[in-house]
Formats: sequence, C-alpha cells, structure tokens
Amino acid sequence: MRAEAQREYVEYVTGAMPSLRRLAYVLCGDEHRADDLVQQAITKLYVSWQRIRDVEHLDQYVRTMVVRGFIDERRRSWFQTKLMAAPPDTPVRGEPTAGVEEAIVLRAALAKVPRRQQAVLVLRFLCDLPVDEVATMLDCSPGTVKSQTARGLATLRRYVEETDLADTRKGR
Repeated sequence: MRAEAQREYVEYVTGAMPSLRRLAYVLCGDEHRADDLVQQAITKLYVSWQRIRDVEHLDQYVRTMVVRGFIDERRRSWFQTKLMAAPPDTPVRGEPTAGVEEAIVLRAALAKVPRRQQAVLVLRFLCDLPVDEVATMLDCSPGTVKSQTARGLATLRRYVEETDLADTRKGR
C-alpha cells in the first residue's frame, strides 16, 4: 500500500475505532470478543482499502463488516480454542444498584436471542438506525428486519419475564 493510502487508512481507523468498539461491545457483551470483532473488520478493511476507501458511506460499510462478523461468529465457532481448563474464579460482588441489575438481566436475556435477531435489536434500538439501513447492513429486505425485530422483542420479553419470575420465587 502506498504511503498516502496507508496514512488515510490509519487516520480513518483511528477516528472510527471508538464507535466500532462500542457497536461490537453492544452486540456481544464482552470486551475481548468486541476487540476481536473490530480487529477482524479493520483487517479486512486494510486488505481492501485501495478498492473501497472512496466508498460513499464508508462508516456504514465498516459497521456492516462488524455486524456480519458478529453474526458469522456462531457459524465459525467450531474452530475456536478454549484457553483455560476451568473457568476463572468469579469476583465477589457487592449489592448492585437497580440500574446495574436491570442491565445484567437485559444483557443475559439479549445473549439468549438468536444472533440475527440480536443484531437487528441492537442496530434498531441501541444504534437508532432506520429499518432500511439495517436491511442494507444485513443484506435482507426491510420486511425481514421488521419481522426479526418483532420476533426478537418477543423472545427478549419472554426471557426477561422468566428472570423476573425466578427472582420473585427466591424472595426478592
């Protein structure tokens, strides 16, 4: 890559990195996986930078790369390597505040929603993207985005209600 093109790439990635990390974290809920998703996307971007650096909506193009990487992650899960024989010790937590507890319940419920529906919910409600833009990012029709949104919200509600019922039975 020429020095000018490489400078443009570094400049673009430096500016886009915070929003890409935020998007990836919201999608997967894990800092390390989010970093991996972003790294994968910017690596692909580097390889094809000469060809796509003048794309009209480059930010949308790169966000699409992150979202598709997240969705495809489950398909490639067979090759992931476990680095630990046993899970690490879990930290002892104090009493969480109500907002933190709700966020934990919501994150756990969102993780149970199928990947594509999870991506649609995050893009529609947390990134506040319109249906047409989400459809473009996921390479599907606007009707599919709407149906995936409805199904995802129904699944999310079901999991949240199950969690609330379990907490009620424990005497909370």
